[in-house]
Amino acid sequence: MSDAPSNQRATPGRTLHVLFLEWSQADAEFCLQQLKKGGFDVRADLAQNLEEFFERARTESYDIVLADYPSSNGTRIDALQLLKKEGKDIPIILATSASGEESAVEWVKKGVSDYVLKDQLIRLPVAVRSALEEKSLRETCQRAEEALCQSEERYALVASGVHDGLWDWNLKTNEVYFSSRWKSMLGLEESEAGNSPKEWFHRVHPEDIRGVRAGIATHLEGRTPHFEGEHRMWHKDGTYRWVLSRGIAIRDAGGTAYRMAGSQTDISDRKLIEDQLLHDVLHDELTGLPNRTLFCNRLEFAIGRTKRPGDYFYAVLFLDVDRFKIVNDSLGHLIGDELLIAVSRRLKECLRPGDTVARFGGDEFAILLDDVHDVNDATRLAERIQKNLTVPFTLREHEVFATASIGIAMGAAGYEQPQDILRDADLAMYHAKSRGRAGWKRFDRGMRADAVALLRLETDLWRAVERQEFRVYFQPLTSLEDGIITGAEALVRWQHPQRDLLLPAEFISVAEGTRLIVTIGEWVLRTACAQAQAWRASGHSLRVTVNFSGHQFGHPDLVGLIRRVLKETGLPASALELEITESVAMKDIELSSGVLNELSAHGIHVSIDDFGTGSSSLSRLKRFPINSLKIDQSFVRNLAGDVRDAAITTAMITMGHSLKLNVIAEGVETRKQLAFLRSRRCDEMQGYLFSRPVPAAAFTKLLQKARRFFPAH
Repeated sequence: MSDAPSNQRATPGRTLHVLFLEWSQADAEFCLQQLKKGGFDVRADLAQNLEEFFERARTESYDIVLADYPSSNGTRIDALQLLKKEGKDIPIILATSASGEESAVEWVKKGVSDYVLKDQLIRLPVAVRSALEEKSLRETCQRAEEALCQSEERYALVASGVHDGLWDWNLKTNEVYFSSRWKSMLGLEESEAGNSPKEWFHRVHPEDIRGVRAGIATHLEGRTPHFEGEHRMWHKDGTYRWVLSRGIAIRDAGGTAYRMAGSQTDISDRKLIEDQLLHDVLHDELTGLPNRTLFCNRLEFAIGRTKRPGDYFYAVLFLDVDRFKIVNDSLGHLIGDELLIAVSRRLKECLRPGDTVARFGGDEFAILLDDVHDVNDATRLAERIQKNLTVPFTLREHEVFATASIGIAMGAAGYEQPQDILRDADLAMYHAKSRGRAGWKRFDRGMRADAVALLRLETDLWRAVERQEFRVYFQPLTSLEDGIITGAEALVRWQHPQRDLLLPAEFISVAEGTRLIVTIGEWVLRTACAQAQAWRASGHSLRVTVNFSGHQFGHPDLVGLIRRVLKETGLPASALELEITESVAMKDIELSSGVLNELSAHGIHVSIDDFGTGSSSLSRLKRFPINSLKIDQSFVRNLAGDVRDAAITTAMITMGHSLKLNVIAEGVETRKQLAFLRSRRCDEMQGYLFSRPVPAAAFTKLLQKARRFFPAH
């Protein structure tokens, strides 16, 4: 196994060479990711058995060995003995589960540098740094021992010039020499410290003294290669300073320690930086909340608890601030950031001690509800959050209202990874948002099935574009004056390889969501124009109507695209009618007016579809250079039985004519509807009464028959 160097380096200009003794490549990869997150520039090799380990250890130079645990005693002894036999001083770190921690401690006694619990791999970079520093210390102490043996005078000279505090403990007389720097580090004058070990030990923080004594004793017994420990020391000013104490014993021929010397380094600033760096890595910069990494770490622990005996349940809530983009766009990103900070405070107010709220980025938050009784605990929290958010936020001089859509997923034994339950909570949140926002929804398995089906449909759509599976059908527009075909509306169909012919209602919304609608729409436009020109060439002059969605209508090169297609196909601009819905036209009146005026200037006709279902008015409608109005079929359907629909339809026909517009009735299916529309002087109709949408060949036959559907007035 190997990996390219990361951008961050633990040691400038140097790559850490790691040998994994690991049966699982996936586990090794996970450890590698943790090292990279910790700032190491890593080059790694993987040995999955002892033979590979022996070969690589003999032929390669490694900085550290990361070994899986547990394993057989023989395997570890062989590995350790090999390194000693080859004279390789390579630190070894074990990875173990919590149940194997006691055994791992025994391995440390046998020569392993350290161990890391598998559910706490976040501290792996710290353990590696410590092991590397330990190795460096051994080398330093070995050199120091040689120097100490040369002369006390040289030792004194070194002691006076070294920045670290030095100490030299005569174990036979139980006297300790403390350098001037060691004393000044603790705010002491030269005469304020004697030569007793108590001068050291009684200044160690009460919570740390046991570990310091144990570390020294373990080394003196020969169970560790050196002594090293980070602990707090009392300073004369009444505070505690973090120090790194290191030392190594000098032994007689029988292996008994008679002297121990070492150093003390003030690491208070480093500890502050490390703590801050660790906090920054695990927390959101804007809100100070835990970030995704820390949240997933805690969620992973909760998932692990569900695997153990006992009644433990948890819940994950995924929250999205509704309409946050509007705040950003209207008031600016600074106010948007302040809103996120204020929302994070409100969320924390709703939680119990032990629960976690994290910001995942943007306006998304996640909550881990720990140790719940049932789903009611989660739903009550969701309702509490909704209520808390109803109070308006005062941000500078602005009063801002915010709501949230919340998805709830209950922790169960079936979840293996944090991303699994987060996915389900996210799905539930989108279902809540689709129902009108400011609500919550609990996840059910049907949502996942719907999501999978949607993903499959999206994939099929991409393939459909590549494989040209779309078809264009045409539905006649018929004059209500004389019953002659006057035009054709182009309607897209999808010839799905497994599901047969699909209508637009089954895929258009997905196409719009993936922006494939632009590609599909351009193809429909080009195909329809080419077919209309072919009909004109055979003597059938009629206009062709092409529907454009909101995404297509907002395309910056819409007019240019249409002009290019007309030029390519040879179709006159007057023979093309662009159809948009009333809601699309009214979404951005200034934009719509500009685009429609440009289209009109080039001679392209425009039709407003689904008229009567939106919120347009005569004053707005007259601003648009449109040619036709289409009365929605919802009004036409009940003309014979609903006096209100009849009155509305009559009014729309009259209004359209007053604006000198061509009025078209959609969805005409009965003779009674036809008679009503003719009596009201509606201009054109389309619907199943005359013809369903048909392929181009079938439409050509309709044209060739040249029959009137009904006699002229």
